[in-house]
Amino acid sequence: MIPVRGFDGANVAVLGLGRSGLSAARALRAGGAEAICWDDNQAARDRAVGEGFIVTDLSKNDAFQGVARLIVSPGIPHLYPEPNRIIAAAQAAGVPVDNDIGLFFASLGLGEWDQFDVTPKVVAVTGSNGKSTTSALIHHILCEAGREAQLAGNIGRGVLDIDPPGEGGVIVLELSSYQTELARSLTPDIAVFTNLTPDHLDRHGGIGGYFAAKRRLFAEGGPDRAIIGVDEIEGRFLAGQMMESSGDERVIRISAGQKLNGGWTVTARKGFLAETRKGRQIASIDLREISGLPGSHNHQNACAAYAVTRSLGLAPRLIEDALHSFAGLPHRSQLVAEIDGVKYVNDSKATNADSAAKALAAFGKIRWICGGLEKEGGIGGAAQHLDNVVKSYVIGREAATFALLLKDHPHSICTTMAEAVKQAAADAQPGETVLLAPAAASFDQYNSFETRGDDFIQQVQRLSA
Repeated sequence: MIPVRGFDGANVAVLGLGRSGLSAARALRAGGAEAICWDDNQAARDRAVGEGFIVTDLSKNDAFQGVARLIVSPGIPHLYPEPNRIIAAAQAAGVPVDNDIGLFFASLGLGEWDQFDVTPKVVAVTGSNGKSTTSALIHHILCEAGREAQLAGNIGRGVLDIDPPGEGGVIVLELSSYQTELARSLTPDIAVFTNLTPDHLDRHGGIGGYFAAKRRLFAEGGPDRAIIGVDEIEGRFLAGQMMESSGDERVIRISAGQKLNGGWTVTARKGFLAETRKGRQIASIDLREISGLPGSHNHQNACAAYAVTRSLGLAPRLIEDALHSFAGLPHRSQLVAEIDGVKYVNDSKATNADSAAKALAAFGKIRWICGGLEKEGGIGGAAQHLDNVVKSYVIGREAATFALLLKDHPHSICTTMAEAVKQAAADAQPGETVLLAPAAASFDQYNSFETRGDDFIQQVQRLSA
């Protein structure tokens, strides 16, 4: 655990008692603060009471009297589309609002690291797509190299639940826009921006607010090194803002398709990763046969992880060996089975059109299982890759409405996962791929994309039972 510093003897309110909220309450208590907790869910409140925390309805009048700060869980809106009523009450009372990420950065180290010859590092990864895989891949490479590493944030453990790092230890954080937008302290040693595509626009008041939330990791944090995907205009803009000159090696630009000039770059073109520095190629890696990283979108993730681990002093050959042993993440281009020459791939994490488009581009001859709670923009860019799709199988409570987005493309309205897998399996021919890449949120039928992916896996397993 990372005890929270700076609130010894103070009352700190905690709103939302899921993983991050309870973790923050425990870390506040470990640092000498009194955590005053609230969640609209009775079961969550009962868990907090069971751990000995004070539970008080923070919506009551004068609830913030004597409170030093309000710590908010990431899923609770604080600005758009409108502030949660309790956050609004805290703001009206003049109580600063923060989250567990801000507490983490404000509390980590603080003089205890003077004993180390090699100071621990924090790597923070944000972006629209690929940040989970990139974070996990960085962690995997470091572990394979024998370096002490911990994975936390949106993936792995809560940031305040991790162990204090040791000599030369590395903490790898995956951070969402919800987390970067609110954190009062953001001071990573290395910051990574993968890409930007429209998502969570209602929460951020549009694409500009969404980008601004991501940009805070760099503008507020002032990392020693910034690794930035430049395949979108926002990434190119951010890289330009961070660089002092074209040869500034504090910024490493990455791309999954472009040839980049000047400075320190890592690119993946036609399946080959290349590191170039001061106009000279340093290393090259063939990514095409790395089973855990299929498709150009995963090649971009490989570029980002390579750039981070090179910045931390690892040799190219060691990184290449570790890439080959990476198994990938559940629900992200996950090969579930191969039955009678047909591959079944679970990419339930493809909850928006852009991430689905990347999955569709990674495979050929696809039986596409799609649908769910439609996001703004519909299937958007995914429609550009329908040439790879033999037929679509639409799931979700509003499957018929979602199917209208496919227009004249061959499709079947299945509604349930069981029916979609059954029909796709019956239609599929050897050499084809049955791909779950919904291009939609899961919440019409499932409580998470993980649950949706698990259902897909179970239905596939029944095919060979």
